[in-house]
Amino acid sequence: MTNRAIRESPVTQGEDEIISYTLTTTPWGSSPTSINVIVFDVTGADETADWLNVTSTVMPTNSPTVLGDVITLSPLKLLTDGHVYRMEIRFTCGSNTFETYGFVYGGE
Repeated sequence: MTNRAIRESPVTQGEDEIISYTLTTTPWGSSPTSINVIVFDVTGADETADWLNVTSTVMPTNSPTVLGDVITLSPLKLLTDGHVYRMEIRFTCGSNTFETYGFVYGGE
């Protein structure tokens, strides 16, 4: 079984930066389909009920693409300095559905 957390997590992204992150699905499987991305602002949250879904603000296009085993996410932008974001990526490989996540820190 693979770890669900993205190995490079956490990363810091400046509030003026616009970055399209990639995820290689080879540890889980090949040819991913049915990709869904959700971004939560988890700053100061004590439990999942306190997470704020900010996908429409920080990833308004949200149309990931696939080339082989690599998912390229839509650009992540408009982050707030000092906030912590949890990016969840769900995808299907064969008959299995996986969900991985990573943290992005909003910086100056």
